[in-house]
Amino acid sequence: MPELTRIASNIRLFALDVDGVLTDGRIQYSSSGEELKSFNIKDGLGIKLLQRDGIEVAIITGRVSPMVSRRAAELGIDTIVQGREDKLSALLELCKLRGIEPQACAYMGDDLPDLAAVKAAGVGFTPADGVAALQAAADVVTHLPGGNGAVREACELLLQARGSLDALLETFA
Repeated sequence: MPELTRIASNIRLFALDVDGVLTDGRIQYSSSGEELKSFNIKDGLGIKLLQRDGIEVAIITGRVSPMVSRRAAELGIDTIVQGREDKLSALLELCKLRGIEPQACAYMGDDLPDLAAVKAAGVGFTPADGVAALQAAADVVTHLPGGNGAVREACELLLQARGSLDALLETFA
């Protein structure tokens, strides 16, 4: 991945879709009608490692969910864009607000609404179970599926390409 190594040092923002990326894409409802989502704890630590390395993490999702807000707060993610199907426009707005180019962003999505954002980002990721169009367009297809460690894998690949993964892991030894 020589291209990832070249680009990774310039990444300042990693934007993530939720359903199918931070979750396995399933939506469950309780008997009282509450929506339930499951998040992978390992993905959360990957996000925290990125933040320690100075990369801001943002969420861009087409749905609106209080569980997403809660999980983002737990992870220290301050930028949450919910209810936006046009992921590219949302990503470009975030870039403009931060004064950075899309090439200074990584984006991870799994389905067609994410396609343009994956293509526009400096590094586009998709989980192993991302749709075929995303797999064809992404710079990196993770080995793991969404909601099952794919975000952690992407975070570690990015940190490894930046040369900072070993030092971050050493803080746990």
